[in-house]
Amino acid sequence: MLTNKMVVIIAAEAPIGVALNTAALLGVGLGRQHDGTVGPDTTDAAGTPHTGMCAYPIPILRADDLRTLRAQAAARPDVTIHDMHQVAQQARTYEQMAGTLAGTKPEDIQYLGLALYGPRQSIDSLTGALPLYR
Repeated sequence: MLTNKMVVIIAAEAPIGVALNTAALLGVGLGRQHDGTVGPDTTDAAGTPHTGMCAYPIPILRADDLRTLRAQAAARPDVTIHDMHQVAQQARTYEQMAGTLAGTKPEDIQYLGLALYGPRQSIDSLTGALPLYR
């Protein structure tokens, strides 16, 4: 059984295209940051190779107040936070995003989504009341 858990939380007001892009980008961040999240390559019965997939189920949840949720998660040293914000969504390059973000006050950041990773109990206590994204 996996002792850690991953979840992605999307802003309730995000349009579907933004929500899908946010979930994809957060998934990439999770996979890059946490060793062992992607399983080994596999093959099917015919021997056709299939590249490794995430070894964790990742529920996609929905929330109205990502700023408060992010602050609650940040207060837990055992939880890793990945975020997607409007600054990143509007940038054309990573360098442009980094430069704009460096000049943006924290209270002016509009979060489009969060990905949280950590001990199951911590993640469940932060996100257990959130509905699935539908």
